Amino acid sequence: MKPYHPNEIEPKWQAIWEATKTFEAKDFAKQPKMYIAEMFPYPSGYGLHVGHVRNFMIVDVLARFYRTLGHNVMRPFGYDTFGLPAENYAIKSGLPPQETTLTNINHFREQFKRMGMGVDWSREINTSDPEYYRFTQWIFKKLFEKGLAYQADNFQWWCPVDKTVLANEQVENGHCWRCGSEVEKKRMKQWFFKITAYADELLADIDELDWPEKIKTMQKNWIGKSVGAEVEFEVENTKTERKTARGKTRDLPTKIKVFTTRPDTIFGATFVVLAPEHRLISQLVTKNTRGEVEQYVTSALRKSEVERQESKAKTGVFTGSYALNPMTKKLIPIWVADYVLGSYGEGAVMAVPAHDERDFEFAEKFDLPIVQVIEGGGGEKCYHGEGALVNSGQFDGIDSAKAREEIVRELAKLGIGREKTTYKMRDWLISRQRYWGAPIPIAYDKTGKAHAIPDDQLPVLLPKISDYLPDDSGHSPLAKDKKFMKVVINGEEMTRESDTMDGYACSSWYLLRYADPHNSQQAWDKKKVDYWNPVDCYVGGDHAVAHLLYVRFWCKFFADEGLLGFREPVKKLLYNGYINAPDGKKMSKSKGNVIDPLDIVEQGYGADALRTYEMFIGPYDMDAAWSTEGLSGVHRFLNRVWTLTQEYLNAKNPAKTAKHRQMLLKLQHSTIKRVTEDLHRNSFNTAVAALMEMVNGLYKLKVDGFSKEWGSAIQALLVLLSPFAPHLASELFEQLGGDLNRATWPEWDEKYLMAETATVVVQVNGKLRGKLTVDAASLEDVAKLEKLAKKEPSVKKYLEGQTIKKVIVLPKNKLVNIVL
Repeated sequence: MKPYHPNEIEPKWQAIWEATKTFEAKDFAKQPKMYIAEMFPYPSGYGLHVGHVRNFMIVDVLARFYRTLGHNVMRPFGYDTFGLPAENYAIKSGLPPQETTLTNINHFREQFKRMGMGVDWSREINTSDPEYYRFTQWIFKKLFEKGLAYQADNFQWWCPVDKTVLANEQVENGHCWRCGSEVEKKRMKQWFFKITAYADELLADIDELDWPEKIKTMQKNWIGKSVGAEVEFEVENTKTERKTARGKTRDLPTKIKVFTTRPDTIFGATFVVLAPEHRLISQLVTKNTRGEVEQYVTSALRKSEVERQESKAKTGVFTGSYALNPMTKKLIPIWVADYVLGSYGEGAVMAVPAHDERDFEFAEKFDLPIVQVIEGGGGEKCYHGEGALVNSGQFDGIDSAKAREEIVRELAKLGIGREKTTYKMRDWLISRQRYWGAPIPIAYDKTGKAHAIPDDQLPVLLPKISDYLPDDSGHSPLAKDKKFMKVVINGEEMTRESDTMDGYACSSWYLLRYADPHNSQQAWDKKKVDYWNPVDCYVGGDHAVAHLLYVRFWCKFFADEGLLGFREPVKKLLYNGYINAPDGKKMSKSKGNVIDPLDIVEQGYGADALRTYEMFIGPYDMDAAWSTEGLSGVHRFLNRVWTLTQEYLNAKNPAKTAKHRQMLLKLQHSTIKRVTEDLHRNSFNTAVAALMEMVNGLYKLKVDGFSKEWGSAIQALLVLLSPFAPHLASELFEQLGGDLNRATWPEWDEKYLMAETATVVVQVNGKLRGKLTVDAASLEDVAKLEKLAKKEPSVKKYLEGQTIKKVIVLPKNKLVNIVL
């Protein structure tokens, strides 16, 4: 009997699949399409570890399943190659990122192929390929032309270690998402994409998505819609000239805009608070307060927004200026405090300490007035609820909800207020002061006006440089290349933008490029994209907010431009849990606890054991710890499948009919049903468990010898197993005389799933008097059931000497009722 040697079988089938282009998808095929993809990886120099494999394996199992079901499956792959790791490695080693990236890609591809991934390699994508980022730059231009790409000078998150700005989504608990260092705020001129223009639609469409509820909730919370009013507070103007630091005179700003969700409490606003980032602070300070305010602002901007929100102790400083409450006509002081965030609303609040907890704590600490304007709270010093207005002039006695409408109407009449919706989500900051990214396709004329680079000059290629070090000036290393920085547009010499784009830009449209990856004339052909997209199933375990929001934003923009025939990019999202190290800790090269999947393959377990174990380890959406014992158990299971098939093939003179034919058929068809339904609901671990149970059952039945009917059962087993262990299944299917690539997914027959026996309740005058155990096939034989019921000893004694009026037989209810 041939032994099971995965390291002989697996290379054979990998070579066959590559030579025959088994997994290449066909555009516009007649079969129903199925587009399945994972969130493509950054190809680090360390390669993949077994924790990464789960994400990719889910995609591969589903792709193989749907292909066998008869779908036209596209399962592409690519690499998200721009970013800091490659650039930081270039700084250390002197090797250009272009070279190290290609080396890493080759290693990833080898790992993927040796794990038997059924990828359409003809659609492979690399985001740092100029033919790819050429169209990322073209998309930037489209957004720029529509006013959705713009520059703004503002405080930005700055990573002092990586020396680049970060988007809000890339700051995690006050630290850089990439290097983990503490971030700070720095005022810089940056490029933004106006994602807030689509905020309402992004929020409204979330509930219709077939995505995990936790991901949808995270997206809703990040968008953070608030409905309220924008109100203008006029700054007291004493007509006193104030000197700037350079001795020039200046006027005070005339008004401060605040956003509030409770305009009904405006009569209780006793002070105004500005965020430390607010632009007007420098104009509001007096000679006496300047030093203290500047010191406070500098200190506050060293804190992350998370720290500022979590801090229980309220801090602040008085600017020395006052504003006029537009409803009470009273002057109220203007303060600066770090509990107000520049990223929310206008970066300024009207403080109503009687009805807002943070304002109350601040007022208590600094002895500021507290005026109740909403009735209720049962004597609480700070009441947050609804109620009738008090101390609110002509609005006294009006309910809060109605008062909100009437006060906003009054403010609008006065020209100092209006209804407004604001969002926690800010516009997408895309400028990066680093080398390794897609250059922003903008140049500036002598007046500083921004111009888009013409299409015939795209792509703006990254030049080869030797000094990758950024500096503290806020410019990327590209600014040092004088030749690169100069460009001629329409005969005029201009200066290029030196910033590169955030890597998320390149990863926000790759799902569209997969549909038409070799198009050199346009980013994609609309017919091809509309055939394949939206993605039917997208799998990932990271980037729950930023990436998914950006992909949705761009999809909606492209639809508005007539480039797509759909508005949501992903139909179904699977969000997988992590596979951690054996001790439960996250796998990390720095911790020395990563496990290379190729080590598993080369140790003799083979790729199929790794694949199957990754799917069997637990529910796909839950974290799990790696276990070598568990891997060994799966390898033994596959060995049993191999051995069982060899024993069948070597059986001499197998019988025509199995001794336990019904049991064999029931085992076969029940497993087909279980595995099929499990895969449809993405319950991969229970599907593998069902296959193990089938093998156990077959081993019990084979003690009575094989029959020719076993061939069908084993073939069904191999097809069911093929998404998980495709090499083993293909090899054994071939030994049985078939071609697994031509096989179709088996179907179950319900008649084989019925119980072999049935219990029939026998009643006499509606009372239980006995039970019958009959063949399941006898249930439809009414005369037989009636006859057996009358003969049943426990029933017969109730019939003696009695006249039977009628017998009611209900086969579906498994009931016989004898009426006397």
